[in-house]
Amino acid sequence: MPYLYNGRIIREGRSWTDDAGIKHPTNWASWSDAEKASKGLVWQDPPAAYDNRFWWDADTPKALDDTPAVNENGDPVLDESGEQVITPGLRSVYKAQVKQQAGQLLAATDWYVVRNAETGQAIPASILTHRSAVRAYSNYLEGEIDAAADHAAFVALFEASTDAGAPMYSWPEE
Repeated sequence: MPYLYNGRIIREGRSWTDDAGIKHPTNWASWSDAEKASKGLVWQDPPAAYDNRFWWDADTPKALDDTPAVNENGDPVLDESGEQVITPGLRSVYKAQVKQQAGQLLAATDWYVVRNAETGQAIPASILTHRSAVRAYSNYLEGEIDAAADHAAFVALFEASTDAGAPMYSWPEE
């Protein structure tokens, strides 16, 4: 993270001017820590890393379950029809993504189903097997999402173990 001077970010490789109007050179980063401090420069540690899919910040996990939206006074936030707004939790968001992924995987072979309905021509067994595997895996993932006991268990669905890929990314291949 950068150095700060009176709350301003001071970038390495660029000159800067202090409050007294003194312009400091572009090589200021080579100064000793004591010299930087004497000029009013303060080091700012970088923020802790976090995965923004699952965390609001390094210390605040996103909610697993849907929550009723409230304003700063704790009053319910209502939509145009007077119903309380519900903020989707991670479970709802990722179950929707699982359904979308399954739909995309099935879409590639939907024409076999349409052809069968229109002409009666058989769907190849390999296609039926794949479509069945995609639907089964979708159901499995939704069950795993629902079964995650806590935030850590939910995040683990996205992490690969030493002997297998991450469950959320291990869809059946055609």
